[in-house]
Amino acid sequence: QVQLVESGGGSVQAGGSLRLSCAYSGPRLSSYGMDWFRRAPGKEREFVAAISWSGGSTYYADSVKGRFTISRDNAESTVGLQMNSLKPEDTAVYYCAADPYGNAWATGEFGGVHWGRGTLVTVIS
Repeated sequence: QVQLVESGGGSVQAGGSLRLSCAYSGPRLSSYGMDWFRRAPGKEREFVAAISWSGGSTYYADSVKGRFTISRDNAESTVGLQMNSLKPEDTAVYYCAADPYGNAWATGEFGGVHWGRGTLVTVIS
């Protein structure tokens, strides 16, 4: 049984920081790519960041590059998203995803991807 549980969301002033965490459990997840996506009110879900199973490769959406940092700790079964210099347009529900092929964020093929329930981030201007 795969479980992904996000935490760390909340309200913050523009320019502030938040750190999201995703605790994952389930078979073989340490060999999965892990992603963060978000869905803003009234908008489609969008890719935020991804990290390879080893942590050796990371990928970011242009909108967050230089401000957000994704990391993972396979020993602790967690994935983190450090978000700095937050903007009101970062307001969204943030979802953690476990991707067995590590490339769903690029291909848009989400079969086999496991999702968390999300955590709300609100950035106040």
